[in-house]
Amino acid sequence: MIKLYNTGAYLLNGNEIVADDENAAAILKQKLGNAPSKEQASQNTMAYNILKNHNTSDNMEHLKIKFDRMASHDITYVGIVQTARASGLEKFPMPYVLTNCHNSLCAVGGTINEDDHLFGLSCAKKYGGIYVPAHQAVIHQYMREMMSGVGKMILGSDSHTRYGALGTMAIGEGGPELVKQLLCKTYDIDRPQVVGVYLTGKPIAGVGPQDVALAIIGAVFEKGYVKNKIMEFFGDGVENISVDYRNGIDVMTTETTCLSSVWKTDDKVKQWYALHGRIEEFALQQPGNIAYYDGMIEVDLSKIRPMIAMPFHPSNVYTIEELNANLMDILDEVEKTGAKQLDSDKITFTLKDKVKNGALYVEQGVIAGCAGGTYENICDARDILKGHSIGTDEFALSVYPSSQPVFVSLAENGAIADIMIAGATVRSAFCGPCFGAGDVPANNCLSIRHSTRNFPNREGSKITNGQIASVALMDARSIAATAINKGKLTPATEIDVNYTRPEYHFNDEIYKNRCYFGFNAPDSTTELKFGPNITDWPAMSNLTENIVLKVVSVITDPVTTTDELIPSGETSSYRSNPLGLAEFTLSRKDPTYVGRAKEVQKAEKARIAGEAPTQVYEELKEVFATIQKQFDISEKDTGIGSTIYAVKPGDGSAREQAASCQKVLGGWANIASEYATKRYRSNLINWGMLPLLLEQKELPFENGDYIFIPNIRNIILQKQSEVTAYVVGKDMKQFTLKLGDLTDDERKIILSGCLINFYKEA
Repeated sequence: MIKLYNTGAYLLNGNEIVADDENAAAILKQKLGNAPSKEQASQNTMAYNILKNHNTSDNMEHLKIKFDRMASHDITYVGIVQTARASGLEKFPMPYVLTNCHNSLCAVGGTINEDDHLFGLSCAKKYGGIYVPAHQAVIHQYMREMMSGVGKMILGSDSHTRYGALGTMAIGEGGPELVKQLLCKTYDIDRPQVVGVYLTGKPIAGVGPQDVALAIIGAVFEKGYVKNKIMEFFGDGVENISVDYRNGIDVMTTETTCLSSVWKTDDKVKQWYALHGRIEEFALQQPGNIAYYDGMIEVDLSKIRPMIAMPFHPSNVYTIEELNANLMDILDEVEKTGAKQLDSDKITFTLKDKVKNGALYVEQGVIAGCAGGTYENICDARDILKGHSIGTDEFALSVYPSSQPVFVSLAENGAIADIMIAGATVRSAFCGPCFGAGDVPANNCLSIRHSTRNFPNREGSKITNGQIASVALMDARSIAATAINKGKLTPATEIDVNYTRPEYHFNDEIYKNRCYFGFNAPDSTTELKFGPNITDWPAMSNLTENIVLKVVSVITDPVTTTDELIPSGETSSYRSNPLGLAEFTLSRKDPTYVGRAKEVQKAEKARIAGEAPTQVYEELKEVFATIQKQFDISEKDTGIGSTIYAVKPGDGSAREQAASCQKVLGGWANIASEYATKRYRSNLINWGMLPLLLEQKELPFENGDYIFIPNIRNIILQKQSEVTAYVVGKDMKQFTLKLGDLTDDERKIILSGCLINFYKEA
């Protein structure tokens, strides 16, 4: 079904793979005569050429990228614009789309969500942006329909910024990276490796894009096979799937932890652009005659079967057939693994209680968002549902078309009526079910969803409050098959159905009649509309000569997600208020964190105010006394902050708040064995936090310990990568931390204390 190469590989003429092993040279010589070098062949990937065309430096190893377009939604754009304003923003230098698909419900926090929307519209008018009102489209569907382009690069403040199936290289990053682009700066990154994905065969009836995506995620995630790399799709199998199908696979590449993705284009992509009135954005794009890849994944689409990702990760995958055949054994294993992840004495995580007469029954189904809510997914689900009933018991099904144009076409072809007659409910375009702000199941229930993630709390439950629900990811087709069986888990391949595949009709009048298009037409006289929840970032101080860090949380889970660092769901309403949002930091993982961090922060605030921090925070007296036995330091030149330790933090969302919330509570650093994603590490740096690495397996410190790092400012200035640190107890216990690679600008940002300070000082 899926094969991972242990080496790099050459792609010949787009259809033949040669592994980069001891036989490669002979094979290439036989087939090609004088073959290009590996370095030359690596320049024949689609990814290399897109990066080259957007690189503003003279060095292809160290890229300085300028993007063509950008996008943010309504839990990120307020902070981005506020940061850019504080750094000198005058106008948006490129098309910047502000969508309103996350806080659309305006159901939490009174007026504050709609206040953000009015702020966004006023920003689009003042700075020359594009504004997509609530319920018009989810961010990624709008960008597909209106902003993608072959060979273009798009940067988005959402981790699922992926338009590779349309020939566009898109990257999801934290907000500060978008701020840099708004200020005409660059996205600085070492040239990423490229992994080829060779698709062959044709999917069988009932297998959808989510099935293919989950199979790939299951094969690569644990191995880190594509981590921070670009996935490049090609092969004869690409031509056997529609563009909508490709989009459904592509958007899920985020869950592999790759940096981005790009696909070869063909006549189907050309027709897609023509349908959307943007034929000028099409170009033929494919690898060169001989291209070299740093890894290779072969996927036989004909062998993919309906998949399910069990709680609590998209990589926890099984075929539905395998799960049903080994139900109790697999559920027992999922329960044990899940209990370790949840690590809570307030709840009992159970799934085996959902087995009735040898079958697994679920209480809810959701087809939604950028992954599930696309036209073909919903049409195929309709064909399964038509003429059936989902029943009158616990099971419920909701469907969210990904945009108003998709909704209108579904209404015109009768799909909406058939779905509703079957007993499902149809909602407007909204990302809520993907991050816990819509269709929250009842306690102890299991929801099957064609959405992007199934981390703990992503469905909206609160473990620290004794609530637990869980999500399994599935394709829309198998969700519909389960629905007509009244919640009995059923793969779509077991259903006898005629897929009608009605033609899609895109109507751009829907956007023309409602969206604001202001690019290249900024009106500087427009007054920004600030609701009472919209606040500026608090002042942040520069990095001091030395720092004292108190460890205020130690997380030993194998992976810590951004949802655990700063929860999604109802907290989204406070994303425009840095201090208000910070109150939720780690609230579902370590509820004591905020209080501990604030106590330490009192000492730093006192230091900045010229007072003695040891007078404000009594336990620091002994800490400084111990340090001063060995080092000649003063309280004045020694910053005092907090840090957390996590084994592998940052998997999941691009949300910058996972880092900024720690910063506004006085965080100076993270310590980790590794960082799950580049974007989380970038967020730490952009908020002036040290991205420290601890290579030794045994922790030299415990929660509540103090760590002293002398000469840290000088270490950054001299571009040293190794940091000598000390655990401060009755004596000083030395250990070593690493900083990893940092660009010159990243070092300056850390020294300045955050990106805002960096631009103010420039």
